[in-house]
Order: sequence, then structure tokens, then C-alpha cells
Amino acid sequence: MTDPTTPAENPAPAASGELTSTPSAELAWALSRMAGLVLSRETVDTALELVTALAATATAGTLGSAVTIVDEHGKRSRAASNQAAEQADALQYELDEGPCLTAWRTRELVRIDDTTTDARWPRWNEAASRLGVRSVLSAPLLAADESIGAMKVYCERPVNYGPHDEHVMRLLAAQAAILLANSQSLQEARRLSRQLTDALTSRDAVAQAIGVLLAKGAADRQDAFATLAATARRSDRPIEDVARALLAAVTARTSDSAAT
Repeated sequence: MTDPTTPAENPAPAASGELTSTPSAELAWALSRMAGLVLSRETVDTALELVTALAATATAGTLGSAVTIVDEHGKRSRAASNQAAEQADALQYELDEGPCLTAWRTRELVRIDDTTTDARWPRWNEAASRLGVRSVLSAPLLAADESIGAMKVYCERPVNYGPHDEHVMRLLAAQAAILLANSQSLQEARRLSRQLTDALTSRDAVAQAIGVLLAKGAADRQDAFATLAATARRSDRPIEDVARALLAAVTARTSDSAAT
């Protein structure tokens, strides 16, 4: 009896250029499982690994697949099915050219039929062909109005990919973009929360330090703040650090007095 929680047996791969009306049973099953996924860094990474593995198996003759993201930290592979895909990606980042980066920049699907004859990225094509890569298909990762990266598959055979593979890559790239966009939103929310906590903590430290200086004879709150600011300038430190150091010194003296 067939287990209903696992995908059906993989159908024979479509010939290059053959367009099917629906993705494979495995692809449909995997995409349905990812719908409604509770996101965390770990679940997003796991889902992206699944997407890249699907890209490698759902496109005929693929050597490897990977997902590239581009953000303020630069260009990097967030998931890759094997070392060959990682190496082909690394060459694109190093040379700043190639089908993946072009898909990201133009927001268009990019296909290479043969790296030995394609003239668009001469340095990358030459290096990739030495790795054994002959065909490439890359789809942009689009989130709202932003291109956040690209997904690609590599093949050792020339003229390997056709319309069916393009259809599958668009589906998988759309899913990867959703996962990454939601992950980035989650990370941004956490970053803002940390910044707010730090700001509140810093404000409390400065307020407490002003109170200490008032107790020590500062004329008023403005005078106490000016003292903190002057110390910060002289020591080339943020005023929050000066406030925390003052509070730590007061706490230490209080502890010493209590111990004697």
C-alpha cells in the first residue's frame, strides 16, 4: 500500500524542450508541504535545501543546483545541492559575471545552451567549462518589487534545458523567493527588537548616571549630561559606555563598603 505522506514514484523525465501542463508529482507534493511552514532560520534552510534538491531532480540531466542571495552582506550561496554547484557559483561571485548574476540583475530567466560557444560571459564560461559545466538555467528570485537573488541548475551536457525545465525553475524560484523574503522579514523584526532593547537599556543607563551625578553635586540634569558628554569626548567612547562605566564604579564602591 502506498504511503500517502510520501511522493509517488518519479515519472520518467520529460525530454528536453517538452512542456508539461503540471509539475511532477514529487514537485507538487514538496511545494504543498512547504505551504504554511512555520518559519525559523532552521526551517528556511531546510526548505531551501529541499528546493535545490528538487531542482536537481526535476530538471533532466542536472549536475547540481543552488540558490544565490544578494543583500547588504554581498553575494553568496544560501543552499547548494553539491560541491560542483558551489564551485560554479563561487566563480560567478569572484568574476562578478555569469548567468545567475544576470538573472538577478535583469529579473529575467537566463539560459546557456553551451558554455564553450556562449559569448555573454567569456571569463565565467571558460572557467565553468573547465569544471565540466556546459548548460545552465537560472531564474531570478523576485519578492514584491525586489530581486533578492537567483536560483540555477548546471548540466554537463550542452543544449540540455528546454521549456519544461524553464517552467519548473520558475515554480521553484518563486517558492525559494517566498521563503527567503519571509526569512528576511523575520530577521529584520528580530534586529529591530534588539535595537529597541539596546536603545532602552542605553537610555536607562544614561538616566541613572545623570541621577548619580546629581547626587554628587551637579547643578541640574543638563549639567550632569554635559559632564557625561565631555567624558565621552575625551575618552572617544559613546556616552552610553561612559554612563555604564560610572554605574559600574558606583556599584563596585557600594559593594566594597558593604563588605567592610
